[in-house]
Amino acid sequence: MEYRKFGNAYIVRLDPGEEILEQVKALSLKEGIHLATVQGLGAVNDLTLGVFKPNEKKYYANSFQGYYEIASLTGTLSTMDGEFYCHLHLSAGDETGRVVGGHLNKAVISATAELVVTVIPGTVDRAYSPEVGLNLLKL
Repeated sequence: MEYRKFGNAYIVRLDPGEEILEQVKALSLKEGIHLATVQGLGAVNDLTLGVFKPNEKKYYANSFQGYYEIASLTGTLSTMDGEFYCHLHLSAGDETGRVVGGHLNKAVISATAELVVTVIPGTVDRAYSPEVGLNLLKL
């Protein structure tokens, strides 16, 4: 991973073999990022995406291998109990144009990825909601 800071934004390049969530966490911890938005695009070849079923309060994971282009990577960085927390969603198309998407659990870069991490001044923590079954923003 390489990156540069411009004002309140980081422009990030990820390289083959790097995993998106691991690199976003490394950047956030190194730079002291507590609240931010993330957007990006790129190419991956090993990804796991989750789908939350509210009636069961449970995530189900779907894994994919092959050539995928990230059509959209978006989400937020925040904290939970004062610690790093990342919530990203990803949509990616395969070589036939079929798109898969969901909550990002894992995505390994095959060629490159370009991310923009925009820092928001402040901190927003999360707390588990037993009613919903998710870690919600505490606003």
